Amino acid sequence: MSKPTPNILPERPNESPSNKQDGTVEERVDTTLPDAQPVVDEVEDTSATPATNVSLISGNSKPRQYKVNNPSFFMQRGYQVLLVLGLIAAFFLVMVYQTLFGRIEQPQQMVTIEPGQTYYGLLPQWQQQIPLFSAGVAKLYIKSQVDAPLHAGTYQLPENPTIAEALQILGQGAKAAMVKVQIIEGKTSKDLYQVLRDNDKIEKEVLTVDSDNASIAQALDLTGVLPDSVANSSDPIVNYNLEGWFAPDTYYYGEGTSDKKVLSDLYKRQQQVLTDAWENRAPNLPYKSPYEALVMASIIEKETSVADERPLVSAVFRNRLNKNMRMQTDPTIIYGMGSRYDGNIRRKDINEKTSYNTYQIDGLPPTPIALPSAASIEATLHPADSEALYFVATGNGGHKFTNSLAEHNQAVKDYLSVMREKKSQTPPQ
Repeated sequence: MSKPTPNILPERPNESPSNKQDGTVEERVDTTLPDAQPVVDEVEDTSATPATNVSLISGNSKPRQYKVNNPSFFMQRGYQVLLVLGLIAAFFLVMVYQTLFGRIEQPQQMVTIEPGQTYYGLLPQWQQQIPLFSAGVAKLYIKSQVDAPLHAGTYQLPENPTIAEALQILGQGAKAAMVKVQIIEGKTSKDLYQVLRDNDKIEKEVLTVDSDNASIAQALDLTGVLPDSVANSSDPIVNYNLEGWFAPDTYYYGEGTSDKKVLSDLYKRQQQVLTDAWENRAPNLPYKSPYEALVMASIIEKETSVADERPLVSAVFRNRLNKNMRMQTDPTIIYGMGSRYDGNIRRKDINEKTSYNTYQIDGLPPTPIALPSAASIEATLHPADSEALYFVATGNGGHKFTNSLAEHNQAVKDYLSVMREKKSQTPPQ
């Protein structure tokens, strides 16, 4: 049975049944009509059903909270901390491993360390190629393992070396006194042989008193790199001539290094440069083999020392060969004269037919005429986009490139005029 509900105002303005803490359902009192008769509701029997958790209805539910003295709270936090520390440690270990034992991609090759270079200067090569390489870790490793400065010298690094392997090899330089071997671009193999003969810190195995082209090629086991026309030539200048096959540069070797070691290293370096350039050569070149490209590179090396002109000189000779024109280049006359050259080329020298005189022979000379630089090899196999067929010195440095014989003849006149002017301004001796 229901009973009248007394007209009682709430204790607080915002108090509602959901604010009560005794868990019972109270009758709602409508306070908007104070003079109206009380509303009588029937109270349902709630003994058969559980009371509704009004906190879920009112939206005042709170997330579960652990007590600070609950063991599961500390275990969960501890696992998270251990996981983070484990990930950090794993990352650091991988970084250390990659730094010390990660390998860069490069063939076995000779590396020349110049005076003043440091171990730290070697790091960018590994840093660029190896993921997670740390220069900081590498520097700490160098400080802990290396107790002497990097010595200038020429070192052979293995294929795909790690930084640890490179440091071990480079560290050997501190144990030996170094000898400088310098050969300038454009010099000849004969010049190189003489440099080595004159160096008393280089042991002589190949360059003996009675050595010649054939014995040198055989001692270095390089007879196979020469065309049959060179190996079987009756011309003493051509026969087994290894001209062009040694990379010009400045090298440092330990005292007591043999001339065979030096010459073999320079050959390997030049051969690698030539191979790489040949594999990436421009199309439609007149050269049938890397050796022919080496011959042309030596001519370009002798014709100009201006870096920007090399591709243009290369284009002139390419164009002339494609048109079956003779090359007509003075350095080939000089090389063919051998020891007879006294600093001047005379008309009779131009008219003399030697194995090398490109005024008298078609195509390329039989061998290179100098030791070409990597830049000249590159220019040979990547000539400029030019139709020029002639070039002549300007008298003021560099050359004038022209497309026709008439233009070339005028350029020659201009050159002679410049030279006469300079001569007239030279005070008498």
